Amino acid sequence: MTQSTTPAGHGTPATPLAPVPAGKSAAHRPPGLRPDVRTLSLLGVLAVLVAVGGVTRPDEFLSVSNLQLVLTQASVIGVVTVGMTFVITSGGIDLSVGAIVALASVWATTVATQEYGFAGILFTAVAVGLGCGLVNGLLIAYGGMVPFIATLAMFASARGLALQITDGKTQIVTVESVLDLGVKDAYVLGIPPLVLVFAAVTLVGWLLFNRTTFGRRTVAVGGNAEATRLAGIDVRRQRLYLYLLSGLCCGIAAFLLIVLAGSGQNTNGNLYELDAIAAAIIGGTLLSGGRGTVVGSVLGVLVFTTITNLFALNNLESAVQQIAKGAIIVAAVLVQHRALRGD
Repeated sequence: MTQSTTPAGHGTPATPLAPVPAGKSAAHRPPGLRPDVRTLSLLGVLAVLVAVGGVTRPDEFLSVSNLQLVLTQASVIGVVTVGMTFVITSGGIDLSVGAIVALASVWATTVATQEYGFAGILFTAVAVGLGCGLVNGLLIAYGGMVPFIATLAMFASARGLALQITDGKTQIVTVESVLDLGVKDAYVLGIPPLVLVFAAVTLVGWLLFNRTTFGRRTVAVGGNAEATRLAGIDVRRQRLYLYLLSGLCCGIAAFLLIVLAGSGQNTNGNLYELDAIAAAIIGGTLLSGGRGTVVGSVLGVLVFTTITNLFALNNLESAVQQIAKGAIIVAAVLVQHRALRGD
């Protein structure tokens, strides 16, 4: 007998289930790996990487200062990845995140901006991120542009504007209250302030994604935008909010990068878009939309950052590092496809 069902949280209309082959029930064909399995798998990968680091460079890799460095380096791209997770889950993409980080960082470190001190730098970085996110959202949600094209245009424009502002030069930060956040005296119980900000963004992102209507609507839009619209949800407004959220995360990441580097450069955020997308994918977020996980994305960031750190400590070529990252991405996508087919 044919049944009808609606996947929970996706907002898709009831559709007939395909006949289930003998000996295989529908319960044995989940739409992807369970969240706990994905999380445990990524934790297992991290454990292996830590073990490798402990064997190859025990004194350097397992030192407190190196672990602090790994978490600090993960903080900037991690904040960007949280915003990217929401966008990809909705069925979109944002290729401009790296360029937005660059633009926000150089705009916030101009001489005129630094005259307003800590508050001026922070406000400018966040405002520029939100402004770029607003433009992306309006073009995609209300202008009908494909996300790939709209964010690619923003990528080119933001990079060009960042280069024009700096004239190709590095802008040194002279505001002591900003620079002080990067020194060890500012650490809280041995934890760098940048890591605390990353943890706070992750927590807020998790709550927003898993415990609010906003998160459920994001999944619904990615699962079936037309059905979501027919259910009475304003899909265009939701998409606008998502790109605003991505821009906000870019603005916060730009400020963290300013603290970390002590300067603003037009080359900041190079390839951040690829790293954020890759981290989200290996974390379990579907590139086609309809499913995402903030925790998985953050673990993906930690995996990539740990790999980078291991390669640096072992003096291995960056080319090999990129090959390893590429292999991990391919493996993650293959696992997703296999799980979705229920093989």
